[in-house]
Amino acid sequence: MKKIGFILFALVLSANFMLAQTAGVNKNAPEAKFAKEVHDFGKVEESAGTVSTEFTFKNVGKAPLIIQRVQASCGCTTPEYTNEPVLPGKTGTIKVTYSTTGRPGVFNKDATIFTNVPDTIYRVYIKGEVIRKR
Repeated sequence: MKKIGFILFALVLSANFMLAQTAGVNKNAPEAKFAKEVHDFGKVEESAGTVSTEFTFKNVGKAPLIIQRVQASCGCTTPEYTNEPVLPGKTGTIKVTYSTTGRPGVFNKDATIFTNVPDTIYRVYIKGEVIRKR
């Protein structure tokens, strides 16, 4: 009788361990899928003043996706983003603008995107080369 009780206890305990492993995965969470994560401006004249690109994403999850904030890697880069919740199956955008004035040379910048997606931080990147004005 003790052996049967011990075996049942071991089975219940192992079942709890298996359930604990999958408990952290929320199948109803939102999830962003970006069309592209890197944009290369190529060679840009310094006299352009600013250059911009938009990163489009789709919420492929099952709950509304909310962008809480977007943080640029430096003051020369300005992000703008969709403020409304992005419903499942819908798209949103993040516009990143880079100031070329007084910044000749190669640049590689990123924007970090904080959302309501658990344990996930997204990043998008811009790069290019600013040609000094003559």
